[in-house]
Amino acid sequence: MIYGHSYLYDLCSQVLDVGDSVVMPGIVDCHVHVNEPGRSSWEGFWTATRAAAAGGVTTIVDMPLNSIPPTTTLDHFNEKLREAKGKCFVDTAFWGGVIPGNEVELEIRPMIQAGVAGFKCFLIHSGVEEFPPVTDLDLHRAMKQLQGTGSVLLFHAETELQQTTERNEHLHLDPTEYSTFLQSRPDLMEIEAIQTVTELCLHYQVRCHIVHLSSAKPLKQIQAARQAGAPLTVETTHHYLSLCAEKIPAGATQFKCCPPIRDSNNQAQLWSALKAGHIDMVVSDHSPCTPDLKSLDSGDFTKAWGGISSLQFALPLFWSSASKRGFELPDVVRLLSKRTAQLCGLDHLKGSLAPSYDADLVIWDPDSQFQITEANIHHKNKLSPYLGITLQGVVRATIVRGRLVYQEGSFCPEPLGKHLLIPQRKHQAS
Repeated sequence: MIYGHSYLYDLCSQVLDVGDSVVMPGIVDCHVHVNEPGRSSWEGFWTATRAAAAGGVTTIVDMPLNSIPPTTTLDHFNEKLREAKGKCFVDTAFWGGVIPGNEVELEIRPMIQAGVAGFKCFLIHSGVEEFPPVTDLDLHRAMKQLQGTGSVLLFHAETELQQTTERNEHLHLDPTEYSTFLQSRPDLMEIEAIQTVTELCLHYQVRCHIVHLSSAKPLKQIQAARQAGAPLTVETTHHYLSLCAEKIPAGATQFKCCPPIRDSNNQAQLWSALKAGHIDMVVSDHSPCTPDLKSLDSGDFTKAWGGISSLQFALPLFWSSASKRGFELPDVVRLLSKRTAQLCGLDHLKGSLAPSYDADLVIWDPDSQFQITEANIHHKNKLSPYLGITLQGVVRATIVRGRLVYQEGSFCPEPLGKHLLIPQRKHQAS
């Protein structure tokens, strides 16, 4: 990082006087749902990557859903690349997906060779029919295909629980109360799913990653698996660190996500785990939709789409809370840039300010504040649980590979981002 009065030069020899702003590696957000092709009314590469640039995010990694088709075959991956061409304001990499039937050699290994960053699977219904959850047999087949490739399998780590009277009590409660939704997805769903993940990871010694951990309760089993030699990493998200269940109003379905936002005590434990290094990184899990899918008229949490849009505000969301909890600027780089780049195989290009690395920079003022309004949101759909809140940390400019792509509310006239195809890695246990 660079502190104090600084001058930077882009590749066009433009001098950029950044004054006393902080200059640090651009954010690498490795959990972003762009939704194009197929659901571009939810979000698309043009709007998502502009929003990323406005937030100091210089690299995103696109999830294999909720686009149609999902990125689960080599043909679908190539279609995704064609759709994204000429639309990205920041650099973009891509996750593949594992679903029933595509875990065989005909799909997984060709996608690795084509440059996907790794693969994601669900142990529970994903919310869209075209990306079904995997079975135990699917998982074992996929892990065998991934052995020796150095690739990584990402898990949405929730699983359905055995139906019991106690488990179904929420069905008779008010669906507009957030507590009803929270009761429908208890911590045990994550605990049981993560038990499956840790056993697979230890057995096959394939890199595994738990996405969007919401519950602090499985942290002990994650630590035990790592100590036993599992090459396992885990992320949490800005909404689990910034929002808590007690403060979610009735009918406020813009707060719904899966796994759910839990209580303030759980949130405090997540922060402690982050401080201790037991959680490796923080991501947005940017998961937008059109406003009608949030069931705002009825306020029914059981029917609303589960997802929160925060790609543009990742840096200030994190800093607003982290700075009050003893975190410092190097922690921001480690948790939002360096570790995320490592996960997706981009740590030779992204996440650090060093020779041979891409000149990806975010220039920001950690002391300034701003309020989130619809007018300053660059996501395609403006619905957000963060509307009206004041955050600390203002992004002044964003530079991607030495080119200025955003400055003080203005964007470069044409997209300068490129596709990042990840070279196959040799297996290395974490």
